[in-house]
Amino acid sequence: MRIAIAAAAVLALAAGAQAQPQPLDCGKAATQTDMSLCADQAYRKSDAGLNAAYQEVNARLKDDKTATTQFHAAQRAWLFFRDAECAFAAGGTSGGSAYPMALSTCLDKLTQARTRELRAYLKCGEGDLTCPVPGKP
Repeated sequence: MRIAIAAAAVLALAAGAQAQPQPLDCGKAATQTDMSLCADQAYRKSDAGLNAAYQEVNARLKDDKTATTQFHAAQRAWLFFRDAECAFAAGGTSGGSAYPMALSTCLDKLTQARTRELRAYLKCGEGDLTCPVPGKP
């Protein structure tokens, strides 16, 4: 989480330094600043999707305190893993102008994967004993 906040702060400063009269067209991003802003934008969209999936799983688990506690612990551990993994993966660009883009790209990729995992829990088949999330009532 701290890594994402630091990257967002760097991107906000970069965005403020370069006034853009029109919305950014990420398909045509040519500067490192624009590419970094686009990567951050993609990550923020993925993070919103993850938060929505998290809330849905949480709602389904509301009647099971043990499962809820385990889910929260798993999510905290996953966030710690994701942030550490992305710091490592982007480490080759540390200190350079490409670091925010590399970091956001990794965060986006892993966040999308986690969202798919949580969404899969919401679609388990009846009688699936490996699924920790109950079906809709």
